[in-house]
Amino acid sequence: MAESRKQLIVEAACACFLRKGYHQTGVRDIAAEAGISLGNLYNHFAGKDAVLAEIAALEAEELTPFLARLQAVADPAEAVMGFVAAYLDYASRPEHALMTLELVAESVRNPAIAQTFGGNRDGLLAALGALLAAGAAAGRLRSLAHPAETARLLLDLVEGHALRVVLGDTAPDAVARDEVMNFIAHSIGIA
Repeated sequence: MAESRKQLIVEAACACFLRKGYHQTGVRDIAAEAGISLGNLYNHFAGKDAVLAEIAALEAEELTPFLARLQAVADPAEAVMGFVAAYLDYASRPEHALMTLELVAESVRNPAIAQTFGGNRDGLLAALGALLAAGAAAGRLRSLAHPAETARLLLDLVEGHALRVVLGDTAPDAVARDEVMNFIAHSIGIA
């Protein structure tokens, strides 16, 4: 029961953050969205920052399959492109893109939030950078002067595309998705 109540609070917090923004959401808003008393919320979380920390932990769990994709495929080119395709689809889901946008904006104002969610992204960057370096060493990808920076650029491209979709700058269509995929394949030397 306690775990389901905790999950209810997290879901309510996400709904509030997406609707009002992190900064504009208070614990009373979260409790009201969850249909519980403020005291009940405090039985599960010390405050809004603790709820956000729980969301970061859940995000880390959601990213685990993406890390596995980067580490499980023997062919580095196949692994990179499989990861990019899956992460592009994940990041382009409106709720993920909008939450990312909100957290990035709040991270500028709040270094603790930047640190909380930065660790999740750092894990992806490290695995992707290592895979790019291994792929270049194996001759499956073009030689890269700075694989870690290339990894950052690839994630920036994927996440930037997702943000463009949620901001209405581009339609979430197959043509745009294919262009992102083709651009990445070309940039890392996959014919």
